[in-house]
Amino acid sequence: MTSGRNGTTYKDSGVDIDAGDALVDRIAPAAKATRRPGADADLGGFGGLFDLKAAGFKDPILVSSTDGVGTKLKIAIDTKLFAGIGQDLVAMCVNDIIVQGAEPLFFLDYYATGKLEVDDAAIVIEGIARACKESGCALVGGETAEMPGLYAKGDFDLAGFAVGAVERGHVLPRTRDMVAGDVLIGVASSGVHSNGYSLVRKVVSDAGLSWDAPAPFDKTRKLGEALLAPTRLYIKSGLEAIRAGGVKGFAHITGGGITENLPRALPDGLDADIDLSSWTPSPVFGWMAKSAGIEEREMLRTFNCGLGLIAIVSEKCAGHVIDAFQESGERAMRIGHLVKGDGEAKVRYKGALKL
Repeated sequence: MTSGRNGTTYKDSGVDIDAGDALVDRIAPAAKATRRPGADADLGGFGGLFDLKAAGFKDPILVSSTDGVGTKLKIAIDTKLFAGIGQDLVAMCVNDIIVQGAEPLFFLDYYATGKLEVDDAAIVIEGIARACKESGCALVGGETAEMPGLYAKGDFDLAGFAVGAVERGHVLPRTRDMVAGDVLIGVASSGVHSNGYSLVRKVVSDAGLSWDAPAPFDKTRKLGEALLAPTRLYIKSGLEAIRAGGVKGFAHITGGGITENLPRALPDGLDADIDLSSWTPSPVFGWMAKSAGIEEREMLRTFNCGLGLIAIVSEKCAGHVIDAFQESGERAMRIGHLVKGDGEAKVRYKGALKL
């Protein structure tokens, strides 16, 4: 072993182990707050453990999902507004689990950066923990990677991984049960959510606006803050809708919009007939469409256009399902129904978006 006074350390290369330890200590209380039956949610082990029996499952099917936040992160980094980005990460994963009829059980995150800024990282991960708690999902672990030379100064990236479970026989969508006349129920989004931000940033750049400028569609907030509205978590409301009965499927409206995502929940031979005038999208969508001259068809296959979730429900249960969403704090409405098709499922639009 070399004993010279000028021995090289890992910190000299740009990786600060002490900063990583400080971050774990900082976020430990937030992770512990996500405890639920089946998981203690303590950090520091080599792997996260979960006891399905303790969670009450008898014959479960596991459902997994992984995702990131995309270029929405660039706005958060540029504005230093990190409080909501953790919820975006969780929502993009757990919303994909509820649409399978499953309850999210545990979550792991991956935070990668060139130089770890403990305060910034803690705000992000504490946001992840809050969203996990709201979703009934334990934050059982994660990874913080400090990689100098791979990320530009101040940049970082996020990835998330969630696992849920549903009893055998209750997996959604139940495409074999779907028939023409089934009702489509749209559940409102909180804004752009976490898809299409490369186009969002181009619209802002072409308009010559700064993130500190008043939002053209909401004068009460700065543009960066308004565009960082976090993705809604549809877990509690989705589970209540399932309990109300009659839910045959869900579609999480993410990248690809309604046009690409709704057919994923439908069988061949049935199309979705949607009245675009049946809901009012958030003003941000109208501003983008008009400011950049984005055609309605392009809006519908890029953004959620005001609907973050769509449920396929039997006609007789539609009212009960809408009530379940409303009582859970969501805004839900009939937007159309299923009709007979002639091949692969597709979306048929009528009317026009209220942009």
